[in-house]
Amino acid sequence: MESHLGFRGRRVLVTGAGKGIGRAVAVALGRAGARVTALSRTAADLESLTRECPGIETLCLDLADWDAVEAAVGAAGPFELLVNNAAVAELQPFLEVTRSALQRSLDVNFGAVLHVSQIVARQMIAQGMPGAIVNVSSQASKRALRDHAVYCSTKSALDMLSKVMAMELGPHKIRVNTVNPTVVMTDMGRINWSDPQKSAAMINRIPLGKFAEVDDVVNSILFLLSDKSAMTTGSSLMIDGGFLVS
Repeated sequence: MESHLGFRGRRVLVTGAGKGIGRAVAVALGRAGARVTALSRTAADLESLTRECPGIETLCLDLADWDAVEAAVGAAGPFELLVNNAAVAELQPFLEVTRSALQRSLDVNFGAVLHVSQIVARQMIAQGMPGAIVNVSSQASKRALRDHAVYCSTKSALDMLSKVMAMELGPHKIRVNTVNPTVVMTDMGRINWSDPQKSAAMINRIPLGKFAEVDDVVNSILFLLSDKSAMTTGSSLMIDGGFLVS
């Protein structure tokens, strides 16, 4: 799929690129000829990523550190494409939500997306360069889930942020969209949803009868980054097997 999407030589930043979806996106883009910068807060993950895909450049940063991000991302750019994938999932019952969990979730799931996108979009505009931004949201932005008060809320906020970004950045030829997956079978997803009793309750609400694989999400992100989706902005692409229609 990647070979005909026109990524060769294009500069792209992927956050949360150490594991899971972000890592798979970075690898796919690197193999498609893009010049990838992978951002993660875990040095060991970035080291293993560069062994897997030697051409990838890395940034080891905590996205909650506003000043460090400003300096490092600003120096690493300019970028033509951006994937905001980094997120945290602090799952607590509503009555037990802690201030620290709330703040960390807001900092990473919402604030970091806003901040990194500002830095990258300003560079695109200064260069007179069209671009595309894909923010990784969730089906949890559209449907209440038990113990997900903070996570659902930050992802819902991310969806609306993405729409405003699309509206304001459109005149600069910068497109902004989200992908909204259901449970994804990353390594962590397989661990968290390996209990048949737990997984059955969710799968029974998905008309296609299965969770998403990592490639399902990666392929959707690549499409939205590519010129094949040149008329698509401000959209949320559901990768949920029909969860929201059931």
